[in-house]
Amino acid sequence: MSKLRIFLADDHALIREGLKSLIEAEPDMSVVGETDNGRAAWREAKALRPDVVVMDISMPELNGAKATELLKRDCPETKVLALTIHNDQGYLHQLLKAGASGYVLKRAAPHELIRAIRAVAAGETYLDPTIVNDVVGSYVRKQSAREGQPQGELSEREAEVLRLIALGYSNKEIATRLDISVRTVETYKARLMEKLNFHSRAEIVRYALLQGWLEET
Repeated sequence: MSKLRIFLADDHALIREGLKSLIEAEPDMSVVGETDNGRAAWREAKALRPDVVVMDISMPELNGAKATELLKRDCPETKVLALTIHNDQGYLHQLLKAGASGYVLKRAAPHELIRAIRAVAAGETYLDPTIVNDVVGSYVRKQSAREGQPQGELSEREAEVLRLIALGYSNKEIATRLDISVRTVETYKARLMEKLNFHSRAEIVRYALLQGWLEET
């Protein structure tokens, strides 16, 4: 099996070294390049065409959002995972609009970063759990205010299932975490998808962001 080819873009050498050690410890991953500024990230990744670019937001020459936008324009098949200290929905919205497939905070546990890399490499959307909680909470509040109808609202359990779906958990994993049956998870999933008119996990996250769920109230 060929390894996932990862490119690192972060202006702190110590962070890059830590990320490289973490990623190289995975048998199916390899770091194929790294840089400390956004412009080089765009140019070098365009030449190397890695599977995933782990992209910081605050970098010299080009910020992460602009570098992501240019890279996705030139190499749409390369996935971008934003890795940042910024727990800010404005940055999140900006990166997702630029074409990033995921957003992880630097304070996340190492296994969460590896999980995120695998998810975006597989074509999924990955958000840090903290961000997902904010996204779903914001949507539920706005949906209720907009519709004012009980049938348009998510129950507490439906919202929890939605959060776990957005995080990439399978129905079986969700059932285990919530201590319910897989069939019950499927029922909640079908119900919330119908209420929100969604058809995929990626749509749950991307639609939420791009349709303005993160706008300030």
